Amino acid sequence: MRVLVTGASGAIGSAVSDALLARGDEVVGLTRNPEKAGAGAPRIRWHGWEPTLERPPTEALDDVDAVVNLLGARIDQRWTDEAKREIRDSRISATRNLVDALTGLEAKPRVLVSQSAIGFYGDRGDAELTEASPAGDDFAAQVVRDWEEEARAIEGTGVRLVILRTGLVLQRGKGLLGRMLPPFKLGVGGPLTGGRQYMSWIHIDDEVGLILRALDDPEVKGTINATAPNPVTNREFSKALGRAVRRPAVVPVPGFAVNAMLGREAAEHTARSSARVLPQRALELGYAFRYAELDPALRDVV
Repeated sequence: MRVLVTGASGAIGSAVSDALLARGDEVVGLTRNPEKAGAGAPRIRWHGWEPTLERPPTEALDDVDAVVNLLGARIDQRWTDEAKREIRDSRISATRNLVDALTGLEAKPRVLVSQSAIGFYGDRGDAELTEASPAGDDFAAQVVRDWEEEARAIEGTGVRLVILRTGLVLQRGKGLLGRMLPPFKLGVGGPLTGGRQYMSWIHIDDEVGLILRALDDPEVKGTINATAPNPVTNREFSKALGRAVRRPAVVPVPGFAVNAMLGREAAEHTARSSARVLPQRALELGYAFRYAELDPALRDVV
């Protein structure tokens, strides 16, 4: 199978590409800097693309059987006006350009697996959330709603669509976990702003596993929560991370320190936001999570 992967040089994209190559598939990657990407991953066929400004090049779409769309700027940053534009455009404009290009193909791919995020649900306290739960109403939730709507424009063209609402991805040395580890290894890590907010996480192996299942299984369609079956509070996560690095995790991080790192608005809707998300659809489909519990997942990536 020939699979086009947007964001193939990113943390999740590189893991997906490695898994596809390992099983004998061909990977076509889109990136702003194909020369740099090719030096790091020479087995991928790279093409240059400015995702917010243009459609992907036609030659990158030739004979593509499936597409995995993983674009999106970091949301855990200061939400300046410029950052908000980048967060929106890197998801919404880029997905629009991709879907427009796919829709115009005479020979379309069989499936589009498009990344989304559990930010869709907003701050919901300790309420259990499934794919049927309504959207939130903050900035992050609106971005995700609009992002998903751009992907849904492919419906009705004969392309099967799968939208994965992904939680906190646990991956060695990358993402939020990579930024959390240094203080925990020094024994000065602990819960954020009280630690009562829920963190819905997923091990990178299961994120990749769900993407591969979505590519391969024609019965998989619609929205799927890409989160492990056992979300935890930030306090529970901090204790588990402390166990993984064999250090105490009792030093709380006060709200003003989080505000200083991220800015008040971003901190309110990322570090303090609570979403207790359950992967109901994945379980109904019979997906067997390799890491359903947090402690083994953290031991593996730490």
